[in-house]
Amino acid sequence: MLKANFQKYILNFKRPGSTSRGVLHTKETWFITLKDAENWGIGECGLFRGLSIDDRKDYDKKLAWVCDNIHLGESKLYHDLIEFPSIQFGVEMVFRSFNSEDPFKLFPSEFTNGEKVIPINGLVWMGDKAFMKQQITEKLKQGFRCIKMKIGAIDFNSEIDLLQSIRNEFSVSDLELRVDANGAFSPSEALEKLKIISELKIHSIEQPIKQGQWDEMARLCEETPLSIALDEELIGIFSSEKKKQMLNTINPQYIILKPSLIGGFRGSDSWISLAEKKKIGWWITSALESNIGLNAISQYTFSKNSKLPQGLGTGSLFTNNVPSPLEVCNGSLNFNTNSKWDLNILDLKSNSDSI
Repeated sequence: MLKANFQKYILNFKRPGSTSRGVLHTKETWFITLKDAENWGIGECGLFRGLSIDDRKDYDKKLAWVCDNIHLGESKLYHDLIEFPSIQFGVEMVFRSFNSEDPFKLFPSEFTNGEKVIPINGLVWMGDKAFMKQQITEKLKQGFRCIKMKIGAIDFNSEIDLLQSIRNEFSVSDLELRVDANGAFSPSEALEKLKIISELKIHSIEQPIKQGQWDEMARLCEETPLSIALDEELIGIFSSEKKKQMLNTINPQYIILKPSLIGGFRGSDSWISLAEKKKIGWWITSALESNIGLNAISQYTFSKNSKLPQGLGTGSLFTNNVPSPLEVCNGSLNFNTNSKWDLNILDLKSNSDSI
């Protein structure tokens, strides 16, 4: 007989993470465990407060409903959770974990065999100029050849100075630079700022203006001197028709997929299929999940054969993450087959006898 449970867990940042939406000190997440007499599985519902469309008061109740109705199976539960994309992903993850030979190898591959790695970008958080420069120096020492810098929280000229100092030292062939505005620019100023940023030979900018302004974003994507990647714009769009409408209206250069925010593997597959038909590029990014969720996202990402650096370097941000084989080395995410998973930190009381 299948038995499911869920449990909340608070991830603590090693140092506060600043974005244009505020400063992050902790990150809530939820784990679903599934077991019967012989097998067990674990999934993560990575709700992102203030960003996820399912940031609702009834979130815990919906998780309880899932566990009470786990007998309905993955497909039925996924369908009934259309307004809860992070729980959809947790359900996909826990069933794939439960049904796998190894509950931590959801997509067995050369990546999980430790034979190949996933190139990723190094993430530079917002802060004062000195702090941001310190992070950049650290990332370069760590071997990153693609850096993503969050902008929009400090003085724009200071951010440009920082980017200019990096570009003065590293050419485009040596270092790819991405920036993420998290919707910080107003539509009236965005194009002028994009022109200034483009002079520094930036690869792309994520979400220059707030989501939901389709006509303004479409104009930007048509007139922009550098590639625009949609991120938050994908959140809360559930139907295939609405996805098509958004992509046809805005016609961006790239979209960025965060499985916890868009309905997991199936949600990501849907966006990828539509984007590729329109020759829109894409890459995949984690959204501050623990290593449980990051593991699933990384293995799924490897299976998609993207050649671009992915946004999967968030596992080292927390003091109390789940010890795992995932390691960042020389600007890539590796699966170290000599390292083991250790779920003791989670204190999964109700399932500790089976995990």
